[in-house]
Amino acid sequence: MLALLGFLMILVFMILIMSGRLSAMIALIIIPIIFAVIGGFGSEIGPMMLEGIKSVAPTGIMILFAILYFGTLIDAGVFDPIIKTILKVVKGDPVKIAMGTAVLALLISLDGDGTTTYMITISAMLPLYKRIGMKPILLAGIAVSASGVMNLLPWGGPTARVMTALNLEMSEVFTPVIPAMIGGALFVIFMAFMLGRQERKRIGIIEVDFQAMAQMAATVEADYLKRPKLIIFNYCLTIALLVALITELFPPVALFMLGFAIAITVNYPNIKDQKERVANYADNALSVVSMVFAAGIFTGILSGTTMVDAMANSVIQYIPEAMGSHFAVITAILSAPFTFFMSNDAFYYGVLPLLAKAGAVYGIDPALIGRASLLGLPVHLLSPLVPSTYLLVGMVGEDFGKFQRIFLKWAFGSTVVMIVVCIVLGIIPF
Repeated sequence: MLALLGFLMILVFMILIMSGRLSAMIALIIIPIIFAVIGGFGSEIGPMMLEGIKSVAPTGIMILFAILYFGTLIDAGVFDPIIKTILKVVKGDPVKIAMGTAVLALLISLDGDGTTTYMITISAMLPLYKRIGMKPILLAGIAVSASGVMNLLPWGGPTARVMTALNLEMSEVFTPVIPAMIGGALFVIFMAFMLGRQERKRIGIIEVDFQAMAQMAATVEADYLKRPKLIIFNYCLTIALLVALITELFPPVALFMLGFAIAITVNYPNIKDQKERVANYADNALSVVSMVFAAGIFTGILSGTTMVDAMANSVIQYIPEAMGSHFAVITAILSAPFTFFMSNDAFYYGVLPLLAKAGAVYGIDPALIGRASLLGLPVHLLSPLVPSTYLLVGMVGEDFGKFQRIFLKWAFGSTVVMIVVCIVLGIIPF
């Protein structure tokens, strides 16, 4: 009965958010409460909700301050010298331009926000693509491919969902998959090289004034926010923060809080400016963090009612015994189509807990299942369920269907490369 109720709850949850009848945040709150009442757990709902919220609190706070930190750096113009340098180096060679686009998009994607990545990358590179006659759709494809790999960052969304859904730490999920991200990033640069070579054969190498292009490549923020004299400091601060995160010097929450406090104080010492900057990031931060706490309610009720255990047990009955030891690889492979046909919220909050429970029966740690579930993300960003991808395609004036036809195979390539790296290095068991 509990298993049936749990599957029905997830089915209703997926239908409602994929059909647009409810936002993901509202569905995460309302649907589990309704089904808990139906299951006879009405008097226990409050403690379950509170327990779930407590479990996701560190993740929610980390994401909040990560958004504030990287938003501050973007406002301060940290990426402007990178854009100018890339434009200077690539000149009129399509191969260099495509590879430069990949490097730029990978670096911009450090903030974890696909929309920001697309806006800065397209604004910087589109005038150059048009000037020498390269296809703008290639610019969009390289940008989305880079974002698909870098989306594994803990503050990018999916990794935070994994940590939230499975109640895991960053060191258990993200840190081990860094080599896979590096492999994925190298594949994106290789993809850019291949696409650039095709364009070089088509149009040749064109002479271009890179200084004029640099002036045309405007970034999304006003000049008065830029802090060019603090660029070295901001780079050093970011490198120090990333090193501290990887080495686990302090908890991620503390590191991002400290990093943001230093960044905004040094770049915008005026209190009025600080308030304006924080208010500017509030919309993005609120939408993401509120989703995390709503997910805490969903996972708290799912666990507290033991629905997840009952569902996992029923799923296991249909898995051949011989396939049990390969459950992490199976999860990695399934993550691509699952995240393409359903939203991240539906997959990570609805399906992943079931996979983790099923894998545990075969002795596979939930952290390994969590890592595997992230490897299909390059494919996810080409899904029609991702709003930022529509923004990207619209900025370059291309058709979404054509965009998918060209770049889905490359997205699957990124996923395959990351899976292979994880298997070879033992990040997930074969």
